[in-house]
Amino acid sequence: MQTTELTEVESTNNVVTVPIEDNQSCENCHVPLSGPFCANCGQEAESKLKYFWVVIMHLLDDIFSFDSRASRTVFPLLTRPAFLTNEYFAGRRVHYVPPLRLYLFISIVFFITLKFFVAGDDNVININGKQGLITEVKSHIETLKTEKSTLENKEENNVEVIAKADKLTADLARFNIYLNDLNSDYTQGNNKDIIKLTRKLVELDFEQVKEPLPTDKQARFDALITSLLKEKTGDEDVNTKKDLTIDDSGDEKVQLDFLSKEKNKKVNVFVKELITKAEKAFNSDTGPLIEQVIGKLPQLMFILLPLFAVLLKVMFIFSKRLYMEHLTVALHSHSFIFIALLLSEILDLLEANIETNSPEIANFVGIVAGGLLLWIPIYLFLMQKKVYKQGYFFTFVKFSFIGTIYSIMIAVTALVAVVWGLMGT
Repeated sequence: MQTTELTEVESTNNVVTVPIEDNQSCENCHVPLSGPFCANCGQEAESKLKYFWVVIMHLLDDIFSFDSRASRTVFPLLTRPAFLTNEYFAGRRVHYVPPLRLYLFISIVFFITLKFFVAGDDNVININGKQGLITEVKSHIETLKTEKSTLENKEENNVEVIAKADKLTADLARFNIYLNDLNSDYTQGNNKDIIKLTRKLVELDFEQVKEPLPTDKQARFDALITSLLKEKTGDEDVNTKKDLTIDDSGDEKVQLDFLSKEKNKKVNVFVKELITKAEKAFNSDTGPLIEQVIGKLPQLMFILLPLFAVLLKVMFIFSKRLYMEHLTVALHSHSFIFIALLLSEILDLLEANIETNSPEIANFVGIVAGGLLLWIPIYLFLMQKKVYKQGYFFTFVKFSFIGTIYSIMIAVTALVAVVWGLMGT
């Protein structure tokens, strides 16, 4: 009986063409060769371990089928919702990169470049503005240094110049102290309160750089200096507001009824340690935490994929699609999302770099980047409609429900990534 099942056939690049020598045998199974491939085991007759570039191309071919299939896959992935998925279901697979291989390659590129883009943003998360304030202080210090250097290069040396130089020296010393205080270890001693007071003090100091402070703010500025000095000298009479923390009184803050007392104690120790690490990470350099979180996301997303396929299976249970078909939809959907986000990030970077010299072109690039982000939900909606072939109304209802549930799943995944990242810092 003739079968209609189609199987995927891998195309092969002729990276090196060398005539087969007479009486040559396969290096793997030692059967005599009669062509470029062994008829017994399928291994190529020509060894690839000759030239470095040949080895690299062979490796890329194994990972991504680095041939014309790539170009035939990426363009419809971006512009034709459900085309690749329906082609795969119909058995027309040889001309396109397989879904799993496509997802793996795109996700690897996406998360590697994500680290690059985050590094380009100075690894900063502006939790309650502290990191932004540090950046402002650094910038102001550089400005003061430039002004002082310019002043010192002047040939004039009158009273006014000397007074201005002395003021710049005093300002530099003061803002360097601010910078050291803001960068101090949040978890050590009373640094938490020192950082809080310094932040308030710096904000007022920036105000008086522009114009003299009014009487009430000047009084507050002086009071903050007094409080900060007391904190640094260890005076316990300073009455500052404390953050909510887990105390060491022995009372358990987390109680789970299904766990024993001993296990509850371990849970509380873990929670306390986690909160301490979170305070330190979010109130100092967030770079290490961001790197840890991004490093955990690929594994977590790979776990999330089959769960998303289960969600599709439940929502389209009457479509008579197999689970593997839903998984194919999930793979193509995520591949598209990653490549769209990657292109949008690249366009945003391009816009930032050309904005000064070519504002009109930068504006156009920004519109294209925004259009790519808008295209994501439209694409996914059309994809579900074309794959599962339901009306617009039912597709929209299911798409909205799936989007809501999946957003919750993404939020949980992000939380797990942050907790996992904190454990690694």
